Amino acid sequence: MPELPEVEALKDFLTEHLVGHEIVRVLPVAISVLKTYDPPLAAVEGQAVTAVRRHGKFLDLETAGGLHLVTHLARAGWLHWKDRLPDGPPRPGKGPLALRVALETGEGFDLTEAGTQKRLAVYLVRDPGEVPGVARLGPDPLAADFDEERFAALLSGERRQLKGALRDQSLIAGVGNAYSDEILHAARMSPFKLAASLTPEETHTLYQALRGTLTEAVERSRGVAAGRLKAEKKSGLRVHGRTGEPCPVCGDTVREVSFSDSSLQYCPTCQTGGKPLADRRMSRLLK
Repeated sequence: MPELPEVEALKDFLTEHLVGHEIVRVLPVAISVLKTYDPPLAAVEGQAVTAVRRHGKFLDLETAGGLHLVTHLARAGWLHWKDRLPDGPPRPGKGPLALRVALETGEGFDLTEAGTQKRLAVYLVRDPGEVPGVARLGPDPLAADFDEERFAALLSGERRQLKGALRDQSLIAGVGNAYSDEILHAARMSPFKLAASLTPEETHTLYQALRGTLTEAVERSRGVAAGRLKAEKKSGLRVHGRTGEPCPVCGDTVREVSFSDSSLQYCPTCQTGGKPLADRRMSRLLK
């Protein structure tokens, strides 16, 4: 799933390639992709893109007519830039293509989604706040005003485990499964530690890990072409997706806890005092 660093890089890439150009056609291919009907997609055709913004993990293309084409790539979606789009409209079918955006230059991009669970979402709205997922977003962790005091206040009333708190988009926008693993590894904290139990020193450590991990990932992705961002993300991860590999910090084996629809990875030596976590939904430290 694209998270804050990858969506930030896509925003920069699209700013360079889209701003000042006219959208001549928006073609939905998958029935499930379009989540709004008023205004209709045709309303954005003929409009120039004036800005590209990021709201958490949402991409927002703003046009001269005041409309916003907002996209959430979900777990298996991606954006593919085309220097030259194929001639003729795409054919609906069972393939991954969900939506195509064409520019007056002949360039454009495709939105695709792999797998059978179709969660990629596109909205055409007059204000990005009309998108439910955008409206409920918490603060952006890389914003200038997101200081340690604000972070501590967000966690102070949280009785949830840190892993769940970091992934909650209404608490902090943009962090998903992968970077929550990376942040907790950098902070040397168990994913199941209660957020409200943190001491001031631990809150400071987690704040520094949050900002540092995301800033480093953004810088690593900056300037990378859209088609190479997935590989760049994977190459920079220390524990997420690396079950069975040695931890790059201490050499212990990276372990996994599996859930019904996701999994987390962690290092026992770095994060849980050497104790493995039970691999079941209501995981706790093994005694």
